[in-house]
Amino acid sequence: MKKRDYSHKISFSEGGPGDAGKTGSWRILRPVLDPNVCTPAKRNIPSCFICWLYCPDGVVSRDIPPKIDLEYCKGCGICAEECPTKAIVMVDESSFLEGVNKKPCK
Repeated sequence: MKKRDYSHKISFSEGGPGDAGKTGSWRILRPVLDPNVCTPAKRNIPSCFICWLYCPDGVVSRDIPPKIDLEYCKGCGICAEECPTKAIVMVDESSFLEGVNKKPCK
């Protein structure tokens, strides 16, 4: 059988929000951004955006302040881990639910 050369094959596809559908419901932890600590928001200039750069799902915007699309964010925490000013913290998703009994089970 003749050996095929696939070295010239490349992909032009790009990943982005929605590739796996609205995946925000998978999240256990939610990223919360503090604009008082975020470098672009504090200085009102397009700088840093390390959260945008490292987000594997492409759900962080390059707006000032950056916005996180929670419909697609899976809550991996990479944005919070990579933020040099620690402007993003991961908060338990259950703290955002209304009308849920938050007492521990016995």
